[in-house]
Amino acid sequence: MSDNKKKWAGDTFGTPFMHKCLIAALRHTDVRVFYVFSAVFIVPWCLVFSAGSRIIYRYLRGVHGFSVWRSLWLTLVNYVLFSQVVIDKFALFAGRRMRISIEGYDNFLSLSARAGGFVMLSAHIGCYEMAGYELCSQDKPFNALVYAGEKEAVMKGRDKLFTENNIKMIPVRDDMSHLFGINSALQRGEIVSIPADRVFGSPKVVTVQLLGRSVQLPAGPFSVPAMRGDSVLAVNVMKTGVREYTAYVTPLDYDRKAPRRQQIQQIADGYARELGRMLKRYPAQWYNYFDFWK
Repeated sequence: MSDNKKKWAGDTFGTPFMHKCLIAALRHTDVRVFYVFSAVFIVPWCLVFSAGSRIIYRYLRGVHGFSVWRSLWLTLVNYVLFSQVVIDKFALFAGRRMRISIEGYDNFLSLSARAGGFVMLSAHIGCYEMAGYELCSQDKPFNALVYAGEKEAVMKGRDKLFTENNIKMIPVRDDMSHLFGINSALQRGEIVSIPADRVFGSPKVVTVQLLGRSVQLPAGPFSVPAMRGDSVLAVNVMKTGVREYTAYVTPLDYDRKAPRRQQIQQIADGYARELGRMLKRYPAQWYNYFDFWK
């Protein structure tokens, strides 16, 4: 797992100047123009020269069991959709809006109305960042764990939109200070959002079954709610059309009287089941470009 951590830079591709130009252009240009440009000029280069394309092909062929031709086609679709997701995020920074429908919204509203904080777990599928612009609570501040080394334009764009929606960022740092930020937010009865499919610093992992494969996930995100007995939601936001997304909000139940290790395993197993359900429905929207399945 430490090897995987080293292979992932964690930030958005491109220079700050490129990002600023893209944001400026998207203020006056339909996103579909950039979709086409990316599909014609950027995606083919990535398919040929990026090691990620071979990893995605093996995921589709080996994990889902698709045919050679379908796996090749969906690898292309994966890169096209990922480029569109990145463009959509910059379109938001430029002031554009996306249409987002929510399945299971009552689960979020119910926890938001209660006393005490809760945890939302996400993955690198679809575009979870969109949840931050729609899953807003009038009752509780929202804290999102984010990579501290992200590019300037991305962080400024997030900060502007997040501030408007009562969202605070907790940067992940090497000194592990983000753990204190997470604990403090939950103690205040706030919402904390954590990606649960990437290791951030700690080598501790939990083994789960995902799409019939035994895989390792970081134990930290599942330990956070178990330590305090907090409620947990799995939230995945999938691209379903041009400027359209669907958010799926699913509660993850666990036995709060069980031993701590068992609670962590129960939450992780529930998260893996929900992640597997999403990947069966949207197999091309898996954006982990390292060998997660090895």
